[in-house]
Amino acid sequence: MSAADPTSGWETAVDRVAPCPLSRPRPAALLWWVRPAALVLALGGVAGTLWEGIDNRGAALAFGMLVGVGEWARWTGADVREAAPLGAAGGLAYALLGADDGIAARDGAFQVVAVVSAAALLGNVPHIARGRRTLDHLARRVLTVGFAAVCFQPLCARGALERWGGPAYALLLVALLVLTALCDAVLAAAQAHSRTRWPFGPLLRDELRGLLGIGSAVCATGAVIALAVAAVGLWALPVFCLPLLLTQLSLRRYAAVRATYRQTIASLARATEIAGYTPAGHAHRVATLSQAVGRDLGLSQAELTVLEYAALMHDIGQLSLVDPVPAGATAGLPAAEQRRIALLGGAVVRQTGVAAAVAVVVERQADPCREQPLAARIVRAVNAYDEKSRDSGPGGQLTALEELRLAAAGDYAPEVVESLARVLSGDCLTLRAAG
Repeated sequence: MSAADPTSGWETAVDRVAPCPLSRPRPAALLWWVRPAALVLALGGVAGTLWEGIDNRGAALAFGMLVGVGEWARWTGADVREAAPLGAAGGLAYALLGADDGIAARDGAFQVVAVVSAAALLGNVPHIARGRRTLDHLARRVLTVGFAAVCFQPLCARGALERWGGPAYALLLVALLVLTALCDAVLAAAQAHSRTRWPFGPLLRDELRGLLGIGSAVCATGAVIALAVAAVGLWALPVFCLPLLLTQLSLRRYAAVRATYRQTIASLARATEIAGYTPAGHAHRVATLSQAVGRDLGLSQAELTVLEYAALMHDIGQLSLVDPVPAGATAGLPAAEQRRIALLGGAVVRQTGVAAAVAVVVERQADPCREQPLAARIVRAVNAYDEKSRDSGPGGQLTALEELRLAAAGDYAPEVVESLARVLSGDCLTLRAAG
């Protein structure tokens, strides 16, 4: 599962939260290190290629075109693990190319890095022209392909792999690709951590889980392409790239379906606002802060998605009330009334066809704290915080947090309240008025 989809008309959690103008932005130290490292590697590859000359020009041109087309066709409408699987597989296959139609290929690590860097840059020109952020993507592509090339090409150039044949050679390629994929996952998680300051562990866990899907397809295709070109030549490229191209097209369709699904949930979330049961923007504010708290507490991406949907729909049970709650503030109602509204909301969610896990969170948001799942604890605390801070006037955030801390035992989970305080004070976050 991925994070919020820009094509759905929603902002991501980071975009919906504006940093306090008085706070200093945290330096993304790793991003400043990764980008220059990728630039130095790319320039080194170009310089080494110019110095040594270009070998096997046909393979360089073919793989360069493959990487360029893959990057040009990459999907930018959703936050996915690998937006350009065709370009990734082509780059990795070129890095592990040991022969071309039975003739030993001596492309070398310098040439591989230079060709992939140039092709990836050219393929991303349309995306750069449209103002899309591509620097991190390009840096990862150059570094991961460079890593694979540096591991494989020197061994190939020295003839150390001549005795390797059949299954042993194929297993070597697969092992190198798996190692490269693991390095890429660590790099992607580290980039996300440096950019967002979310916990590194859950980010790495999500990236490693992503390797079981599109990551495994990219690695397998890269290995197959390298082996096929070694056996039958460059004609293998279009044949073995077709399945991955179809996968990339399927990824677009999946993103479109996911966007429609999110738009449906967004519309349901706005129903209480349109009907006058809750203030404008309340559901989106609760969803935004809930996701931030969930990140701080180490929830996985799949758990964050369930949390986001439940937070958006947490007040939908109020549509069943004859008399609306003043300002939609359910946190001050008696426990029995809160539980009744929560159960009504869960019943509505189940009727909409949304995942059952979302309905469970909505139903249990009013249960005693110790009996709630973590997602329900988060929604309960964040909802109460938004209601209390909205009515507290100047200094409402501090007043609301203090009320949550001093609430009766069992009302709000202490670890969730402290996480909410960290999210608000550590990053000095303020929510934009939504509506």
